[in-house]
This record gives sequence, structure tokens and C-alpha cells, in this order.
Amino acid sequence: MDLSLSTRTVGDRTVVEVGGEIDVYTAPKLREQLVELVNDGSYHLVVDMERVDFLDSTGLGVLVGGLKRVRAHEGSLRLVCNQERILKIFRITGLTKVFPIHTSVDEAVSATD
Repeated sequence: MDLSLSTRTVGDRTVVEVGGEIDVYTAPKLREQLVELVNDGSYHLVVDMERVDFLDSTGLGVLVGGLKRVRAHEGSLRLVCNQERILKIFRITGLTKVFPIHTSVDEAVSATD
């Protein structure tokens, strides 16, 4: 399966909608998108993972890298995920302490830093 990416602006946040599988083959595409957004001045990102079917350690690494990039600019990276099998990966790895994880894009956009 491939990875689909689209971006849109909601208020002062850039929402990256991700669909499909984030794995060793597709993660570079997501990494490129996040790097490009930060280079263009988007420092408050919301990664909408509601349509993600699979996430591996490579994908987690890309998300952590994205978080480091936005934090270097006093920014934020929030995740939207309500799928138990994906949330379990964040819990097992302890990344729920690193990423703010929300159940909807609206909730993530309106959350304060």
C-alpha cells in the first residue's frame, strides 16, 4: 500500500493528512513533506493519522524528527489518532509522553501549547 499526503491550513496550524502505511518504504515521503513545511515557515503542525493503516519504527522516527525540527523554531507537532492499534505503538514506546495525541483535528487545532 502507498502513502497519501495532503496539507491544509486551519487557523495558525498546518494539518498534514496521512493515509495508508508509514513504513520503511513510505516514511521518506512523509519526512520530505515535514521538512518542506518547516523550511517554508510552518512551525505548528498537526499530523492527522486517522487514515493510517500501519506504522513501524521508521515512521515513528520520522515523527520524532519532525518534532525536533518544529521545536527548534519554538513550534509544535500534534498527532490526531483514534485507532487503538496505532495508539498502542505510541504507548508501548513511551511516545505518548512526547507527543500530544488528540482524537480529532478540531481538538488538536484548538489545543493550547
